[in-house]
Amino acid sequence: MNSFILQTFNGITYAALLFLLASGFTLTFGLMRIVNMAHGAYYLLGGYVGLTVAKTTGSFTLALLAGGASAVMLGWFNDRFLIRRTGEDHLAQVLITVGVAYLVGDITIKIWGGDALKLPLPPMLRGVVELPGGITYPLFRLVLVSVGVGVALLLWFIYRRTQIGAAIRAGVDDREMVSAVGIHVDRLFVLVSGLASFLAGFSGVLGGAFLTVYPGAEWEILVFALVVVIVGGLGSLEGAMIGALVVGLLDAYGRWLVPEMSYFVLFGPMAVLLLFRPRGLFGTALMH
Repeated sequence: MNSFILQTFNGITYAALLFLLASGFTLTFGLMRIVNMAHGAYYLLGGYVGLTVAKTTGSFTLALLAGGASAVMLGWFNDRFLIRRTGEDHLAQVLITVGVAYLVGDITIKIWGGDALKLPLPPMLRGVVELPGGITYPLFRLVLVSVGVGVALLLWFIYRRTQIGAAIRAGVDDREMVSAVGIHVDRLFVLVSGLASFLAGFSGVLGGAFLTVYPGAEWEILVFALVVVIVGGLGSLEGAMIGALVVGLLDAYGRWLVPEMSYFVLFGPMAVLLLFRPRGLFGTALMH
């Protein structure tokens, strides 16, 4: 029983990290119709920059901000000078953003090397917490869950209770109508893209302290984020929340119970779901 509880906590912790990465990805595609395969590279760059800042300044907070800011700068360059030139050609978007991801990966290897590196945690986030049943669990993982829940609630409030959120929801359903009522769609795109990039870099710092940061992490985490988006539904914030929880728990239970078939445990249910709900749990038809 204790092992089950422990793996449940592991799944929830991973789900919090996946949500931070996938929430920006799903809203970016839902609103902007951009297939950005470099989203994982934002995560990787944020993790490495955060590592450098944490070791230099000793501040984990500055590391989080610096990691998010570095991803925003990379995302702005990628969007402004590369993605916009592709128009709505999704194949071209995939190819060019995959190229950006490989380029970022090579640059990070050149700067930080090829070893797995772990971000240093401040003393206040180290240690373990006693849970009911005699289970001890790392404090930082519980903090990561709290951050994920806090960001989810903040995004939900913005998305559902503010005028900006209303404009984003309308843009997901019908971009042309949003433009027709006088909303500056380009500015809305920049806002959503910047937020998505920041969350990716921010999650890279948290992931570097949780899982370590290493070459290839950008592709591994991107695969799981894509599964979250597919399960939850494109353009749905609620879908990203539920999808992250489903993927996190399936991954934890799969690695625990049948480690040699852990990917089947994850991708098998996804394939079955898509047979009955091709748009995911909360996905809607995309308007053009």
